[in-house]
Amino acid sequence: MNLHDFDAIRPVEPNELPAAFDALLADATFCTIMQSFFKDVPFEVLKRQLYACQDNLQVQRTFFLPLIQNLLQQASTGIDMDTSVLDGAERLQPHTYISNHRDIVLDSALLDVLLIGEGFDKTVEIAIGDNLLLQPWIKTLVRVNKSFIVQRSVGLREMLASSKRLSEYMHFAIAEKQQPIWIAQREGRAKDSDDRTQESLLKMMTMGGEGTPLQRLKSLHIVPLTISYEYDPCDFLKAQEFQQKRDNPDFRKSGQDDLDNMQTGIFGYKGKIHYHMARPANTWLDELEGLPKAEFYAEAARRIDREIHSHYALFANNYAALDLLEGTHRFAAHYTAEELARFEQYLEAQMQKIQLPQGSDRDFLRERMLTMYANPLRNYLAAVQ
Repeated sequence: MNLHDFDAIRPVEPNELPAAFDALLADATFCTIMQSFFKDVPFEVLKRQLYACQDNLQVQRTFFLPLIQNLLQQASTGIDMDTSVLDGAERLQPHTYISNHRDIVLDSALLDVLLIGEGFDKTVEIAIGDNLLLQPWIKTLVRVNKSFIVQRSVGLREMLASSKRLSEYMHFAIAEKQQPIWIAQREGRAKDSDDRTQESLLKMMTMGGEGTPLQRLKSLHIVPLTISYEYDPCDFLKAQEFQQKRDNPDFRKSGQDDLDNMQTGIFGYKGKIHYHMARPANTWLDELEGLPKAEFYAEAARRIDREIHSHYALFANNYAALDLLEGTHRFAAHYTAEELARFEQYLEAQMQKIQLPQGSDRDFLRERMLTMYANPLRNYLAAVQ
């Protein structure tokens, strides 16, 4: 296969950047947003800087990196990443990072910032669902930012071919482009932070490549990646959605809801952020050889989950949340009275942001929010026992 077999879904290549820049700058909305992010830079200067970029990484370093670094100063008290499992040749091998999904936009953006800071020579290509590409300029921009498209809006008849093409592109990116990639462990975020890898994701990943399902997964060089936030700025929106779905089983989020979630997730307060790379899946995948196919996918997903769960960074509010849910003081050694009071004040302030026409069920919303913060601890304890 060659690059042009994937034109419908792949990122913009370096030689295609000038045409992509033309398309972006012809869009008034993009220009307005770009100027709003760089208020102190004349627009003509921004245009010259954009056209001066020779490849996608240069675009990221010139525009996206400073934006994310500035955002972190405003919305975080610190971010770090543990990459100690990757040393020597492993740092040079392009990997498929499979992570839990905390934020629609930032999961991969923060990973890129951390990779650059850790001295990796390439940022990741990013799997992004086409349901988020609400305007043509957004699709162009994310493809400039090294995103490839997961086509979720196609009909059932086309879904199989679309999934196969996506898988083939992932294998092509790793083997031919020598390009690391990132993909979330499931479609959409786990609203209750009970992070589980979808077996369907692993099945999709083995539609491309060669050999047995085991060999195809190994050729993607999977590294499970854990993302931990001290505070989830979208916690109240997730709790609100839980009540909306409870009260109306047919409830579906609108495009505006997605935009609100993206904006809140990007700009909202996160506290401490930690990324942790687990040992590459190739160190244990051979242990699954010989399993029946259904058991193979189930066990591979379970192993990835165990790696993700066992590397959570746990904060005082995770321990406090589980104690508050269970009505115990089992984890009181992990937080102070002041930290407990501060967390309860935080929960109250977040619930005040929820405005539902039918009224807010405070007990239900509080339970949902506590569960979001308790589940990482629950899963960690289960993974390390």
